Amino acid sequence: MSRQRKALALRPDPGQAVPTTAMVMAAGLGKRMRPLTATRPKPLIEVAGKPLIDHVLDHLKAAGVAKAVINVHYLADAIEGHLQNRVKGIDFAISDERAQLLETGGGLVKALPLIDADPFIALNADNFWVDGPVDALKLLASGWDEERMDGLLLLVPLAQANCHQGRGDFHMSANGALARRRPRGVAPFVYTGIQMLSKRFFAGDLPDGPFSTNLLWDRAIEKGRLFGAVHQGLWFDVGRPENIKAAEEMLRAG
Repeated sequence: MSRQRKALALRPDPGQAVPTTAMVMAAGLGKRMRPLTATRPKPLIEVAGKPLIDHVLDHLKAAGVAKAVINVHYLADAIEGHLQNRVKGIDFAISDERAQLLETGGGLVKALPLIDADPFIALNADNFWVDGPVDALKLLASGWDEERMDGLLLLVPLAQANCHQGRGDFHMSANGALARRRPRGVAPFVYTGIQMLSKRFFAGDLPDGPFSTNLLWDRAIEKGRLFGAVHQGLWFDVGRPENIKAAEEMLRAG
């Protein structure tokens, strides 16, 4: 194993607990998932027999998270109804974006008053992964370094990003610090949609209204305070209808 891969294989620290509150991003329009999202929001699309948001909440509960803050916009009533009627074992609070979709960065900023943990887990509601020998959320918590980090992203090697057609998102140094993929280039790691963030991440001037988390990532990279951890299990890009079928076939095949 190379020196870099050794450095990236984080070992869980039993003394570092997973934050008790997480932010679940569930407000998107799900345009890439059409026509499935014509009548239902993307987080309620089923993969492997269960809505995507239920997979995410089950992972949170298994890791010891007690509360999920969930933002809603597109077909918000359907998501709220599902949470109230079918989700058990975890408290939730709604960050309501019905009036305006705020994108990833703006959505996180709006939800901050409801997030009573620092740092906290933030993840996309349309995420689908299988834990390996280490729970993915516990892996993130074990790798958190308060002195060095404002953000810690869960990444997967590009070659292991199942159903993903991209060219990678990040380069990672031997100590885990992240740098962006160069334009028209290829990067060895893909962002999974799961991250751990300090509220310092949101310090400074921020745009009013909608903006992308990319702005905040770039600021953290400039300061040398954005890091990555490598997922030890399976991850699937289920952002398109055809990807769902492919992911389910791969799971059935073992």
